[in-house]
Amino acid sequence: MTDDFAPDLIRVTDLDRKATEARLRLAHTDGSLTLDELDERLANLWLTRTRRDLTDLVRDLPAPQPPPPPPAPPKPDGALMAMRVLTVIWLAVSAVNLVIWLIVSVTSFELAYPWFIWPLVPPGAVLGVLWWSGVGRTRS
Repeated sequence: MTDDFAPDLIRVTDLDRKATEARLRLAHTDGSLTLDELDERLANLWLTRTRRDLTDLVRDLPAPQPPPPPPAPPKPDGALMAMRVLTVIWLAVSAVNLVIWLIVSVTSFELAYPWFIWPLVPPGAVLGVLWWSGVGRTRS
């Protein structure tokens, strides 16, 4: 048995009605429909039975705009990564020098000249100025 049944005569579901309601509300928000027209069409919406009836409610409305594309993921900040690596290297070198100085001071039973300050302070000052000036911060 073959049925030559028109697709626009298929009965609609509540889900179809809710989608059409959302489109009508969007048309009102865009200014395509006045509040009175929206009320009238929403009242008729729940009386619809077929897809043709739903199509008649939105026939004169502009097609809905596609959603905007999602924003691009942020690129990794190379300057921030470089600043972090340089800071970790500076901290590691400073810690090694401090430990060596402490070992020398403890094993010689006298406080040795604090030579570890010379490789600690100048690069640390440069890193501090770079961090303070904003190198590696994201720009908004």
